[in-house]
Amino acid sequence: MMKILVVEDDKTTGAYVAGGLREEGHVVDLIENGREALLQASGTEYDVLIIDRMLPGLDGMALVKTLRGAKNHTPVLFLTSLGGVDDRIEGLNAGGDDYLVKPFAFGELSARVAALARRPRATQEETILRAGDLEMDLMHRKVTRAGQVIDLLPREFALLEQLLRRKGRVQTRTMLLEAVWDISFDPQTNVVETHISRLRAKVDKPFETELIETVRGSGYRIAG
Repeated sequence: MMKILVVEDDKTTGAYVAGGLREEGHVVDLIENGREALLQASGTEYDVLIIDRMLPGLDGMALVKTLRGAKNHTPVLFLTSLGGVDDRIEGLNAGGDDYLVKPFAFGELSARVAALARRPRATQEETILRAGDLEMDLMHRKVTRAGQVIDLLPREFALLEQLLRRKGRVQTRTMLLEAVWDISFDPQTNVVETHISRLRAKVDKPFETELIETVRGSGYRIAG
């Protein structure tokens, strides 16, 4: 049995999803408004959140981004009619864990919810990020490599944190601009490239192994 929050403003779809999950033995809360859902998800512990993207009060993307910003790591399944590739990418980059497009089969939704619940949950207590011999202490704002302290400026620290949190995964220039500089459009500057270069000079060049990789035509990642 799981405790699930369904956030869906279409009454028919909401009743269908909530009813099916309850028949499987789960405890389900159903909310139609994004702002109300934020309060509910912030004050109640759930195993999975099922969220529509188009919601009154607060849209699903903003809802998930706010939850992730508050260190709420509950698995999120976006359930939406926005099924384009770009829509799915946006949803996953916003903090969603899975994406199911309407119309859908309830059996598939149920299987995806079960799979999300089986995933190891990230915890708020995670304060140390690592890649090889590189270590970032988020509590003390301290970075070391091979035991050697590395002094980083605030933006450099934020950029490295973004790479470490998604270790092994490519981060595009646009993704880094949004996460580190809060820029949701391309300002046609080389600010990302400049800071990556500075990071490499401090994190990679003094050591034998380079951790920060350039993925040609895609972006950057930090090796695991």
